Amino acid sequence: MNIFVANLNFKLQDEELREIFEAYGEVESARIINDRSTGRSKGFGFVEMTNDDEANAAINALNNSEVDGRNLVVKVAEERKTEERRFTNRRPPKKY
Repeated sequence: MNIFVANLNFKLQDEELREIFEAYGEVESARIINDRSTGRSKGFGFVEMTNDDEANAAINALNNSEVDGRNLVVKVAEERKTEERRFTNRRPPKKY
């Protein structure tokens, strides 16, 4: 199960996020999302757990719990929308 985790302390690292969730079961991956241009944490991330029961236990236990002075938001991650992108670097065709 893929889990969305928000309101993370900006100093938290991937490995620390993994350790928080490993208390509830096997963690396949834990990743904090960083800004591409600055490399700074965006304050949210994703954790993948192999067992759905363990993942649900982690969600229930960690949602609204305090970690490094911040109350976490933990929930099942929604699938990424595959809509067509609205904005591109292309210029619109010239109108004569």
